[in-house]
Amino acid sequence: MAINEIKEGELVLARHIPAENAWAGNLNFFSVDEEYIQVGTWGYDEGKELLAHTHNEVVREVLWTQEVLYIRKGSVKADVYNTKDDKVAELIAKEGDVLILLRGGHGYHILEDGTQVLEVKNGPYVGADADRRRL
Repeated sequence: MAINEIKEGELVLARHIPAENAWAGNLNFFSVDEEYIQVGTWGYDEGKELLAHTHNEVVREVLWTQEVLYIRKGSVKADVYNTKDDKVAELIAKEGDVLILLRGGHGYHILEDGTQVLEVKNGPYVGADADRRRL
């Protein structure tokens, strides 16, 4: 299954990376440099070394909260909305899949008992009222 991008014109709203693509081995990034959240996976064999490093202080301007979901167990249906609040897609994410939500809106439906999801988003968090608007 291929990586699925949901777009509004040229604006990428969301990406669904199926497990077979997400965990294909070596280093794979699924974001472009200009996105506020950078998403990649690694898969290496024993003996591979990654050089020690630290990150430099860099001033960044962040305008949008973007989130990443890793489906550890179970499955989720994600409704994807464009910037006009119109529902434009439904994505089914299963165990091992990764969802990247970049713009527009989104909502989730849990499809299996015991579903477990890791959510990562950029911060700092400014509180529910300032950070989001319910559709």
